[in-house]
Amino acid sequence: MAHTGTRFLAFLTLPFFAACGGGAASTPEETATGGGEVAVEAEAAPAIAEAMLQPTEGNETAGTVRFEQTPEGLAVQVDLTGLPPSSEHGFHVHEVGDCSAPDATSAGDHYNPEGHAHALPNGEARHAGDMGNITADENGEVHTSIVVDTMSLDGSAPSPVGRAVIVHANPDDGSQPTGNAGARIACGVVEAR
Repeated sequence: MAHTGTRFLAFLTLPFFAACGGGAASTPEETATGGGEVAVEAEAAPAIAEAMLQPTEGNETAGTVRFEQTPEGLAVQVDLTGLPPSSEHGFHVHEVGDCSAPDATSAGDHYNPEGHAHALPNGEARHAGDMGNITADENGEVHTSIVVDTMSLDGSAPSPVGRAVIVHANPDDGSQPTGNAGARIACGVVEAR
């Protein structure tokens, strides 16, 4: 009798084992996302951040700077008004997300977490926040897009989120320590969207 009971217990255990994962194991992707669809959608969704720039005291420059992570790098869409016609301006991310000072000095220095020397975006190592220059059209507006490789929203490089975007009165000439771009005429804090 005891022998028959043991066979009966083994017979009951086999279906239970199969129902509880004794068959083919699911992949970590399937387990984590219910088949992988959620992971694909999450990777396809772009990471976006934006700064709403306001003029500093005595200036008129305002607009938006939008950051979007792309396979090519961090795309930066710049839309500004209130600049002198056909003028060129230094354009940087500064280390502190604080535009409260009338001249935006509260934004601190250029964002430079890796300790590089200042440079224009020509391929050499530079401050993470060194985005070069922007040029206003004959109406004093900027509507342009650039791609930078010194910052990211996906963790592959330092992030601009929580920092300040500054437009300067003069062009960045690439000189040390910060490009001689003059006064800060607009400032906005970068926030994730």
